Amino acid sequence: MEKTGVMYEKFLDEYVSESAVRKYTTKTAGYGIGYLLSHDYARAYLDAVGAYLSPPDRRPLRLLEFGCGGGMNITRLVALLEQQQIPVEFAYGTDFSPRLVQAAREEARTYLPPSLAAKVSFYVARNEQLERDLVAELSGSESQVGTFDMILGVNTFRYCHRLNKQVDCANDIFRLLRSGGVCVNIDMNDRFPAFRSRLRRLDSNTEECYVPSLAEYVSPFRTAGFEILEKKNFCWVPHSAGRALTLACRMVAPFLSLVAPSRAMRSLVVARKPV
Repeated sequence: MEKTGVMYEKFLDEYVSESAVRKYTTKTAGYGIGYLLSHDYARAYLDAVGAYLSPPDRRPLRLLEFGCGGGMNITRLVALLEQQQIPVEFAYGTDFSPRLVQAAREEARTYLPPSLAAKVSFYVARNEQLERDLVAELSGSESQVGTFDMILGVNTFRYCHRLNKQVDCANDIFRLLRSGGVCVNIDMNDRFPAFRSRLRRLDSNTEECYVPSLAEYVSPFRTAGFEILEKKNFCWVPHSAGRALTLACRMVAPFLSLVAPSRAMRSLVVARKPV
């Protein structure tokens, strides 16, 4: 417990800083993340909605992103679904950093038109106790538990692995989803060469820099009772890339995906709560 508390404090120190806000909000984030949210990640979300998700009675979707940072991902998804004429009832974002939650609220107001911004809310909640914290933020109401159609996580689930809380998070996601609901998890791939090089340089702090394998990302969802619909490595564009690097990565991505798919930058797991 003491070790977990120390690591949590280190994470909090990192993600309450102004540099973190700049990294995870539109005005100052890298060009690469904006590209991914409109292309690689957008395709993953739309494919999951189209192939695996059928909202009951065709009602609008209920969305949740855990570890939402500055809110870029969930706001882009709400706008994307609106463009695709897929209605959204509401979308929640959660993060353990109050400063990033504040930035996410500002992001939604800035990026989305008022009619869509009104559907998006952000709350302080830790991934490893997601259900409990979210219920507390909603004034103790459990009315949303078991009602979400889709839950998303981008570059956040690995922190649960570092705290050895990955099964706790997966269990909470399972309970928060409705029957037939889908979780889409995107995170760093431990086999991407640049990540591996960085990990070797930081191996004196293995718990703080640990990146799971694709199989390790899958395991807690399977343990929680999910049906695993998709598991793969994809994406060759860094979040922090500028325009030139993004263009270069886009050009070589088809070749790299053909010759070395397991070495791609991200791991994707799509899991569904059984009906």
